[in-house]
Amino acid sequence: MIKRIILHDIEKHLKEPEMTVLIGPRQVGKTYLMRLLQKRLEEQGEKTIFLSLDIDDHKPFFATQSALINYIHLQAGDAKAYIFLDEVQRKEDAGLYLKGIYDRHLPYKFIVSGSGSLDLKAKIKESMAGRKQLFQVLPVSFEEFVDFKTNYKYEDRLQEFFSIEKIRTQSLLEEYMTFGGYPRVILAEVMDKKKSEMDEIYTSYVERDISDLLGVEKPDAFTNLLKIMASQFGNLVNVAELSSTIGITSKTIQNYLWYLEHTFILKKVTPYYRNVRSEITKAPVYYFYDTGLRNYLLGLFTLPAIPQALRGHLFENVVFGMILKHLSHASTRIHFWRTRDNAEVDFVLTVGTELVPIEVKYKQMEKGEITRSYRSFLGRYKPKNGYIVHLGKEARVQVDRTTVHFLPYYKLVGLGFGDLLTI
Repeated sequence: MIKRIILHDIEKHLKEPEMTVLIGPRQVGKTYLMRLLQKRLEEQGEKTIFLSLDIDDHKPFFATQSALINYIHLQAGDAKAYIFLDEVQRKEDAGLYLKGIYDRHLPYKFIVSGSGSLDLKAKIKESMAGRKQLFQVLPVSFEEFVDFKTNYKYEDRLQEFFSIEKIRTQSLLEEYMTFGGYPRVILAEVMDKKKSEMDEIYTSYVERDISDLLGVEKPDAFTNLLKIMASQFGNLVNVAELSSTIGITSKTIQNYLWYLEHTFILKKVTPYYRNVRSEITKAPVYYFYDTGLRNYLLGLFTLPAIPQALRGHLFENVVFGMILKHLSHASTRIHFWRTRDNAEVDFVLTVGTELVPIEVKYKQMEKGEITRSYRSFLGRYKPKNGYIVHLGKEARVQVDRTTVHFLPYYKLVGLGFGDLLTI
């Protein structure tokens, strides 16, 4: 199977009294991770119980807090036990429900999972402060993908592999950009199987999360919105235009975008600005958590069908995912920069008062090759460091007060933001 890097952090948290809460999109392996943890605990002689709201026979045990506690006590008594609760987002008021259980100070450790973050991130965040630790389980990262595809032969030497096996690295990048990081899609070995797996993942998402769980009355309009978001990848999002195009109200568009964010399909990026007159300050852009899903929505879920002109957008999305992964536990924020006269920088990281502009190019950039937009940002804000992430070699140039680093994209694999600043 595909090794998930986050498993180590989750396993460490099993020693803590707070609830261990796994959130993320459907079909990224949360249940698999829980079952793996359960197996390891049982091998250590620990008592475990696994319950899921996706299993009809288990649903009565979730009816009330007392019903769940009585069942656990019947199975484990007063002894220490690890209790796995899967798909808890299906429980009404899951946050308050879990809070009440935690506050009884039972001798049990709870490991909880849910697809999306509708309850687990919105309500639990308010009602379970100090009672839980959230772990985002997202689609397989490029690092995890390459490790799997190379049979973990270079697990501790990926940078060496990237720098030497350039042709194979490029091939793996294109495969990852095309099919994305859903485990079932990666594990499918033939094209038809990959497509059928993505069909099932998307249908399950629309039917179970969007229609059933959220009660969306116009799933066709929701799907149309998602397809438009896939097609206008990287462009500013105008809610009024979307409303006119799809034929639903602006309020409904806003609700649907919120759903897409909180079920980990899209990630909103807001603009960075200081000068509100010259810089665009309101309209955000959105990136997909998984490029495979984006391609599937556009009918481009096959190699080598993706037009060359679109590969730059996919590459930018992959780099965005690499950056986002390293910022998940930091105070750093990620924005984009765009002015009314069309100067733009793909990403601007903010750490306190420090700015780090990052431009992404799907080509081999030559040393000193810097766009006018990027120079405009450097001249205006004079950051200490800037980065141009590309397919070529590592280099650096000085532009006034800024050191501009030309960074091969694979250098982002395994790096934290602090490491990035020291390159």
